[in-house]
Amino acid sequence: MCCRATRRPKRASRGRKMKATLTPGLTHRFAYKVPENKTVPFTYPEAPEIAAMPKVFATGFMVVLMEWTCMQLLAPHLDAGEGSLGVRVDISHLAATPPGMTVTVECECVEVKGQKATFKVRAHDGTDLIGEGKHERFIVPWEKFNVRVAEKAKAAGVA
Repeated sequence: MCCRATRRPKRASRGRKMKATLTPGLTHRFAYKVPENKTVPFTYPEAPEIAAMPKVFATGFMVVLMEWTCMQLLAPHLDAGEGSLGVRVDISHLAATPPGMTVTVECECVEVKGQKATFKVRAHDGTDLIGEGKHERFIVPWEKFNVRVAEKAKAAGVA
């Protein structure tokens, strides 16, 4: 634990809450056929160590597929102009999946606290449980978020 002076202050939720329709217990399922370009060598083809890896569904792509499934569950519960950002992932990748197989992700909303939604996620390829864990998303107004990102880019000299 760090000292109080260096601890990051908690952000106030500013009174924003999710719609009452987003509740723990909601579930969603999404199936995706793995193409070759979602395998490990395609994540960073400029890295020889990565390019030499076997062509199996990449962990990073599996995590994003889990995020996508959670976003689909959230979509009907957002107001116009709102979206969600992944803020935490705690995922285990348990088995390799070759391209051509279909991965089915199941997510369940397990907690809604202010603007944060927490999900239990599992992915199966029809043969094996390939991944499972927990994922958190934070609901944001895109306009406000995009302004902050533009300000950061400008300050860094990349805008």
